[in-house]
Amino acid sequence: MNASSPPPKPPLDPEQAAYARWLARGNQVALVVMLAGFAAYLAGLWSPLVHRRELAGLWHLSARDYLQHTGVPTGWGWFGQLSHSDMTTLLGIALLAACSLPALLIVALSYWRRGERGAAALALLQVAVLLLAASGIIGAGH
Repeated sequence: MNASSPPPKPPLDPEQAAYARWLARGNQVALVVMLAGFAAYLAGLWSPLVHRRELAGLWHLSARDYLQHTGVPTGWGWFGQLSHSDMTTLLGIALLAACSLPALLIVALSYWRRGERGAAALALLQVAVLLLAASGIIGAGH
């Protein structure tokens, strides 16, 4: 090995490779959805909740005041507002946040098939924790 060659990479476990593939795919899909939503918002393809021309005048507001002034929903309320172009960008962000879920399920299935029940249970526990956190049932005070 000469001085300019990089050190050899250790081989990936099949679960690591599957997780990385699914995570990469999810990231790509989420990025496309975010960019498409933002492009639709900028192009004015359909009506937003908050128009672009109003944004600069709202930037100085606190989050609470912004929400009160604009009527933008909190929590999962944005999901019911996907008919507004500015809310479609949030779909991409939600997909980005959730793209580890299918990857973890694939890994759990792989562990289960190999008979590694403990590892499968840990992967499923991670899925449960992520879903619980996203549900809004638990969380910090407002």
